[in-house]
Amino acid sequence: MATYTCDQCDMSVNITCAECGQELAHDTITTGDGREVDVSKCPDGHGMIKSPTCCAEDMACELA
Repeated sequence: MATYTCDQCDMSVNITCAECGQELAHDTITTGDGREVDVSKCPDGHGMIKSPTCCAEDMACELA
């Protein structure tokens, strides 16, 4: 499971898809300008979201 943790306050979250209940999987995408962005994707193809933020910064992902 992808666990996102804030490097500043140590808050952690696990994320599931509201449509199917599957745990979202950590992945990366490359934007049109070449930047790599962390995302969480539904393994059943229901979509993806940008990685969560906390303390005004992207949370780091550790796979558990």
